[in-house]
Amino acid sequence: MSLTLYARELRRGVLPFFVIAAILTMYIVSVVYMYDPKITENLSLIMSTMPDAFAAFGMSHAATTMTGFMLNYLYGFLFTWVPLLLIMMTVNRMVVRPIDRGSLACVLSSPVSRPRIAITLAAVMLTVLASMLALIIVAQLACAEALFPGELNRAELLRASVGLFCLWTFMAGLCFASACTFRDARAALWVGGGACLLMFLAKMAAQVGKGLEFLQDANPVTLFDPYGLAAMSGDAALDAAILAAVGLALLAVGAAVFCRRDFDV
Repeated sequence: MSLTLYARELRRGVLPFFVIAAILTMYIVSVVYMYDPKITENLSLIMSTMPDAFAAFGMSHAATTMTGFMLNYLYGFLFTWVPLLLIMMTVNRMVVRPIDRGSLACVLSSPVSRPRIAITLAAVMLTVLASMLALIIVAQLACAEALFPGELNRAELLRASVGLFCLWTFMAGLCFASACTFRDARAALWVGGGACLLMFLAKMAAQVGKGLEFLQDANPVTLFDPYGLAAMSGDAALDAAILAAVGLALLAVGAAVFCRRDFDV
C-alpha cells in the first residue's frame, strides 16, 4: 500500500464525506428527537393506514423500543441509500474520472506498483466507510443519551451497525469492480451503482407488490437484516458475513482487473 496515495485520496474526499455525514447526522437528530412512546403509537396508526408506503421504505416494523424505533426509521432506508452516494462519489473521484481524463498516468508512472495502487484505492474506500459508520454510531449514541438517557440498547445498535457495514462493503465492492472493468466512464460508474439501485428498488417492489416476493429471493441486499442482527440471530449474522465476503471478493476482482488492464492514458 502507498501511504502517500492513501493520504492524498483521503484528503480529496473530505468535503463530500462531511456533506454526507452532515445529512445523516441531521436525520439522526430528527429521528431521535421524534421518539416518544405516545408518538410511536400515533405513527403505528398512520402506518396501518398506509402499510405499503411504509413497507416500501423499510419502515414497516412496529417499534416498541427506542432501538427498534431507530432501526425502523434509519436502518431500513436512510442508512442504505445515502451511503451509496458516497460510495459512487468516491469511486468516481479515485478511479473513473482519473481514467477518463488521463490523469491516472501520473500515478501509474510513479515507482508504486499497480497492485499497491489498487490495494491503496480499495483501502481508502473501506476507510471512508468505516469512518462514516463510526460517525453515525457516535451521533446516535450521543443523541440518544442526551435526549433519552438509558433508553437505547447499545449492544443491539452496534450489532445492527456491523451488519450495515457489511452491506456497505458489498456495495463498495460492486462499484469498485465496475469502475475498474468498463472503459466507458458512464458504464464504469453506473453499472455498479445502477445495479445497487436496482437491487434496492426490487426490494421495495417486493415489500409492497403482491406476487413480487420472488424479487427478494435472489436479491443480495435483502441479506441485511438489522432486526435479526439486533436480536442476535445466527442466520442474520451469517447473511451479513456473506455480504462482507462477497464485497471483499469484488474489491479483489476490481484490483486484479486494475492490475492487468491496458489503460488508454
